Amino acid sequence: MSRIIETDRLDIPELIPYTITSEIQLKRYFEPELGIFIAESPKVIRLALDAGYEPLSALVERKYITGQASDIIERLGDINVYTADSEVLTKITGFRLTQGILCAMRRKPLLTVEEILRKTERIAVLEDVMNQTNVGAVIRSATAMKIQAVILTPASSDPLYRRSVRVSMGTVFKMPWTYFESENYIDVLRKYGFTTLAMALHDNTVDIDNPVLKSLKKTAVILGTEGEGLKQSTIDSCDFTVKIPMAEGVDSLNVASASAVAFWELSKK
Repeated sequence: MSRIIETDRLDIPELIPYTITSEIQLKRYFEPELGIFIAESPKVIRLALDAGYEPLSALVERKYITGQASDIIERLGDINVYTADSEVLTKITGFRLTQGILCAMRRKPLLTVEEILRKTERIAVLEDVMNQTNVGAVIRSATAMKIQAVILTPASSDPLYRRSVRVSMGTVFKMPWTYFESENYIDVLRKYGFTTLAMALHDNTVDIDNPVLKSLKKTAVILGTEGEGLKQSTIDSCDFTVKIPMAEGVDSLNVASASAVAFWELSKK
């Protein structure tokens, strides 16, 4: 059973994760072992627990102990649950908790690329997408539109960074995801039978609603970084370059919006 601990101190060692603003520092918290991440809000924490992530401690506004966080506390097991009024928690974290609860959780080992590619037919690839909001939004759209996995290139932002987790509404815990080990990933996708679809503005493109795309058995939808888009070498290596037709005067959508349109269209088989 969780231990409820009233606190007004900022120097308790177990509260250090909630004061850290560097996501990289959290990721390396137990280095060389796997690090931690911070889950925020009751819904997100429930999904993380459902997915088997191990809680290490929790920080809960006092009024939520017997309120909207009560069922979570029952599930946390033998850990410390620190509680105080909102003003004290704001001093600890540096920001006001909007939904009254944070939970420090241990990361799990990632799936390998091969484990994912052997078991899936529709995946999304994020190439150098560094914006945490966009990573979370793409994963949320992918989960909603029945994409089976997301694989990121090494330069992409981590889906377990706090903003990504929050924007995804916890779907990062439902969607299988991992990283390619190198930038040369197109050949890996082909090895497992995937047809590669580069989402890009290009002279030689097919529209996203082209029936040929919906007839493909295994597809990898590849999306690029916010400013530059996909690398030219990636576009040249892919089987198709795909665009979303838009009204005159509008040449592009941001990667999160484009992913939602593409995933929805390709789901209509």
